[in-house]
Amino acid sequence: MAAARSRLFLATASAAALALAACTTVGPDFQTPAPVSTAPGYAMAGEQPPPGVRLDPDARMAGPWWQAFGSPALDGVVRLALADSPSVAEARAKLERYQAAQQEATGERGPQAEANANAQRQKFNPAAFGFQSAADAPGPVGFSRARTFDLFSLGGRVSYDLDLFGGGRRRVEAAAARAEQAVHEADATYLALSANVALEAMRIAGLRGELAALEAIVADDRTLLDLAHKAFAIGGIPRSTVVQIEAQLAEDEAILPPLRRRHDAARHQLALLVGRPPADWTAPDFDLAQFTVPAVTPVSLPSNLVRRRPDILAAEAELHAATAAIGVALADQYPNIRLSANGALSALDPADLISPDAAGWTLLSGVTAPVFDGGARKARTRQAEAEARGAHARYRLTVLRAFVEVSDAMAALRTDQQRLDALKRAVALSGESADVTLVAARLGARTASEVLQSRRQLDRNRRDLAEAQAERLADLVTLYAASAADWRATAAPASIRGGPDGAGAGR
Repeated sequence: MAAARSRLFLATASAAALALAACTTVGPDFQTPAPVSTAPGYAMAGEQPPPGVRLDPDARMAGPWWQAFGSPALDGVVRLALADSPSVAEARAKLERYQAAQQEATGERGPQAEANANAQRQKFNPAAFGFQSAADAPGPVGFSRARTFDLFSLGGRVSYDLDLFGGGRRRVEAAAARAEQAVHEADATYLALSANVALEAMRIAGLRGELAALEAIVADDRTLLDLAHKAFAIGGIPRSTVVQIEAQLAEDEAILPPLRRRHDAARHQLALLVGRPPADWTAPDFDLAQFTVPAVTPVSLPSNLVRRRPDILAAEAELHAATAAIGVALADQYPNIRLSANGALSALDPADLISPDAAGWTLLSGVTAPVFDGGARKARTRQAEAEARGAHARYRLTVLRAFVEVSDAMAALRTDQQRLDALKRAVALSGESADVTLVAARLGARTASEVLQSRRQLDRNRRDLAEAQAERLADLVTLYAASAADWRATAAPASIRGGPDGAGAGR
């Protein structure tokens, strides 16, 4: 009867403790951070958005953002990079590690069960416990003789942490937040990688355009020098004019090697982004003419950007994990109860293990409570609180940096358009001037030198125009990346988030 009452008391106390644990979780609950800005746009007062950019409450695209440039070669290279780049593999591995950590924290939160089996050979010496020796013992001879025997046992242990103040629940919450942070960091890796690939492609195309224009200039220089040599031979011009033209040719030829080096470096950098050695992969010959500029570029409103851009979402998840860590530290300052039950079957012979007489069990409940630790637990709580404040500051800085990047990209596109308009006029006027000079030379009103000089100026303007076109394309890429244009629905491998639809659609 006494044993039954003890079991009833233990069951009642355990139920009460479980009820207490179910409703007590210390520490602050995570709240979505307040908006950093309520402004409807990104530009400062007096600034206007560039042509072709439209602020949209829900900026969406029909496919990955880089397809807006209309280049199958660019699409192929980006997809190759997203599939094979080491940075993607690293992001995927980090995500899997944090997902496993979340599963570990969840598993530790539930009941724990262990099984064990033992086989021992022991020697029992009665004299060690105060029994008389065999010679002095009044009882049966040999009672106190040392005895060697085998002992076999099968058993198990079940335990459960009642988590009275929610420290375990906060650990699971923090682990889930860190796994979510890793998901968003993987998304940020995809977005950054696709943007960097596109930037290198635009850089290659721009450098190829500049090289074509510069090579045309050098060709005109050589033609002019050939004419100058012929004119000098018949006494038509002085030697100083020939030397001046030779110097100009040498100056223009000296510009070519650095430009070619930049072009080669861009191609090698693209191979790195793709995840291939330059000797095993050849970058496409991107050309400015193969890229189209989208008529309209939709950009998310600031209020939506904070729910779309992956680095902002990662910073928010980091703040969530830091907030949950405060609860973990606080719970460590309070008492805790752990229930456990041990059972075993023990016998001297393996065949006797299944006998009812071989069974034994133990029920335990233990309470741990901090008494004195020199203030270490409270110090850990203050550390967690300070880390949460730091995470909140990093979140705000991430949001501010995102707004500035979008604003910078829009401002750059505005000046890009102004420069392009001016250079297009310059190319048109210098082309007209070259044509007029050529007609005048045929009538004897202009020299061959003047014809070549006008042609040379046209080629220079064309080089500047190629550079400006590449810059505008690059600034468009930057805007797409800064505004977190949707790219995940069809671009990311399915394994990055473990789902059949890849990385999932944008938020």
